[in-house]
Amino acid sequence: MDPDFLVVGAGVAGLRAAIELAEAGSVLVVAKDSLRESSSEYAQGGIAVALGEDDQVELHEQDTLVAGDGISDPEAVRVLVEQAPAAIHELIEWGAEFDREGSKLALGQEGAHSRRRILHAHGDSTGREIARALYHKAASLPNVEFRSFAAITDLLVTDNGEAAGVLVCDASARHWVPLRARAVLIATGGLGQVYRDTTNPEVATGDGVAAAYRAGAEISDLEFVQFHPTALHLAGAPAFLLSEALRGEGAQLRNGAGERFMPRYDQRAELAPRDIVARAIVAEMRLRGEEEVFLDVRRLGREFLTSRFPRIYETCLRYGIDLAQAPAPIHPAAHYAMGGIRTDLDGRTSLARLFAAGEVASTGVHGANRLASNSLLEGVVFGKRAGTAMRALAGAPLVAARRPPEPRFPCVTAEDLRLLAWEKCGIIRSGRELAETTERLGRIPIQPAAGPNRALFELRSMITVVSLIARCALAREESRGAHYRTDYPAKQAEFQKHSVVSKDHDVTFM
Repeated sequence: MDPDFLVVGAGVAGLRAAIELAEAGSVLVVAKDSLRESSSEYAQGGIAVALGEDDQVELHEQDTLVAGDGISDPEAVRVLVEQAPAAIHELIEWGAEFDREGSKLALGQEGAHSRRRILHAHGDSTGREIARALYHKAASLPNVEFRSFAAITDLLVTDNGEAAGVLVCDASARHWVPLRARAVLIATGGLGQVYRDTTNPEVATGDGVAAAYRAGAEISDLEFVQFHPTALHLAGAPAFLLSEALRGEGAQLRNGAGERFMPRYDQRAELAPRDIVARAIVAEMRLRGEEEVFLDVRRLGREFLTSRFPRIYETCLRYGIDLAQAPAPIHPAAHYAMGGIRTDLDGRTSLARLFAAGEVASTGVHGANRLASNSLLEGVVFGKRAGTAMRALAGAPLVAARRPPEPRFPCVTAEDLRLLAWEKCGIIRSGRELAETTERLGRIPIQPAAGPNRALFELRSMITVVSLIARCALAREESRGAHYRTDYPAKQAEFQKHSVVSKDHDVTFM
């Protein structure tokens, strides 16, 4: 039986929306992999909220706008920070166990925040704890069901462009499965896997953005990809995130000679916004001809590290680095997409009955550069708002949709595509290289494939996403936030707007 509401993605945004929808009708939450494999599970840093005695919602708002470098949507930012305290209290009511100092919530410091306002759970497992609490709440509701190992391949749309459901590649049934619903929420998370180095889980291949684009939805600000400055850089080890909170607690960046270098690049040193720190690391590596720099946390001490950052400490130890005794080799890695499927403040996209929330959405909150620890908050706040808006469609009829054309797949390896994105659409870009990238991608032949194959569908998503990043980055002839071009190194007033692109319209700025 078809559900009333379909939620694609089981991270915090999708789960929060499902909870909101449960009273209005039946809800099916579809996960690409296991229910635990989402970017939310990997979010270490924390969740930002103005709860400190010396803090105010207005200060959180201002910090977010400054980080966004001129193009955050002020109304979206105001919604985020004003609704944050209530969202946190709701999570606590549902069982989320945030770290405390005595009876009070413990508030940490992170880069570009003017106050200590970062809540953590179990030290460095905040996303996992929030997702746990939301899952248990959603699973306790009689109208909510879950389906694992079903990867979205396409949106089902009507002849007049309304979303009517999705097609998924079901791992167990080994065939395409159409899932229909009265309204669809895309909450598929990020796209970091299009890059060679990323902190994102393997599932983050941009499927939601790619499917929405193919269906005709507007995509916004995809040129703004945040590269986390401090990912573990060891042969044989994943690009494991070494949380922003380490620098918030006093960790320092050093080059191969052991010299602290960040004060030479920015007066805020290690607490500068992520885009500045990432570019400074790249500049320092190029200056010295090195492949890595080092994050030095020895001054924090073993006792503090093991209690405050147990997951990070144990992971580094597993790969031979005792953070209490030696600096960790690090290198920037793709971490977060500020852009995505363009939405309003209630998750509505440019297609009727299609909603989006979380990292896959472009609400305008993050602008050109996301403020640390606003991502989990955005997922919770805007996941709820999207769910509330979708409830209005509870009585809408199920509509017939045309089946998408048989898929064709690019003749390229994922490794080659990731390397291309890393080298041409990464931390430092140029118009010439971006133009070459779009031209190269356009020349890659495509062909049909026999039977459904998740890897092929992911590759199709990845090439769509890389092409969109390159096109949007080429159109934005300036440097702003996480988007830096060597041929346009300064901000330009005419680009203090959001990029918008769709299947039927080239990149414009609004």
